[in-house]
Amino acid sequence: MTSLTTPLSCFSLSVSEHIAHLVLNKPEAMNTMHPAFWRELDAVLTQLHQSNTARVLVISSTGKHFSAGMALETFAGSITMDDQSPEGRAAIFDMLGEMQATFTKLETLRIPVIAAIQGGCIGGAVDMVSACCIRYATPATFFCIQEINIGMVADVGTLQRLPKLIPLAIVKELAYTGKRLGADRALQYGLVNAVFDTEAAMLDAVMQCAAEIAAKPPVAIWGTKQAIHYARDHAVDDALKQMGWLQGTIWSNRHVMESVTAMKTKRAAEFPALQELKLFSDIGR
Repeated sequence: MTSLTTPLSCFSLSVSEHIAHLVLNKPEAMNTMHPAFWRELDAVLTQLHQSNTARVLVISSTGKHFSAGMALETFAGSITMDDQSPEGRAAIFDMLGEMQATFTKLETLRIPVIAAIQGGCIGGAVDMVSACCIRYATPATFFCIQEINIGMVADVGTLQRLPKLIPLAIVKELAYTGKRLGADRALQYGLVNAVFDTEAAMLDAVMQCAAEIAAKPPVAIWGTKQAIHYARDHAVDDALKQMGWLQGTIWSNRHVMESVTAMKTKRAAEFPALQELKLFSDIGR
């Protein structure tokens, strides 16, 4: 995999057996999200999207909490939220759009994303994991739409994605009150796929799930993610038409035969990787 041009200070990144593992590694700061966090996450996601090395991304964390969300001191220092003029408020819109785009990269990444969540998943961290495909938790995991507790509206994806994942009345309760949603209720409502007794057991299960995904044809996984997200946001008839076009685009007799043969002979199947992407703007460099 191509090395990042920006060194990582907020994360560690490894790729093994087609599984990329991104770890939040600032437990002393409760893995809060300051400008460097956003820059590094955006760079990693861009790299993974263009590369064809990883077939699934796992995101985990360190310390007591997955992430305490936005680093509030940032807004008293390096970021100015100017509400004194229409020009300043317009700049807020544009800045938020840039931040939203980073988490949207999780959703539009060519590979599935699995989040392993321990302890608190607070504020911006809820925005982040809402954009992931699969979420696993421990008994100590909780989710909190913290923004309402500090006098603002959650603005980087929670209010847009969470209603697609859990009942609307529950989203409203959490968003209006700032209450914590514990692991048991999160499992009940389908926000998390499973709750494990320990962090180690959770990470083992995440890696097992990731390995199962990585063993499938990457282009079929890509197509499945495309179809699911399209169906979520469109009418059934539109989504069925899109499915026909999508299947016609990526169908492979060879992949089907390889899958069936591998199952019958009890061996691992072998599939080609997705093609590396090169940005049009990078051509000629």
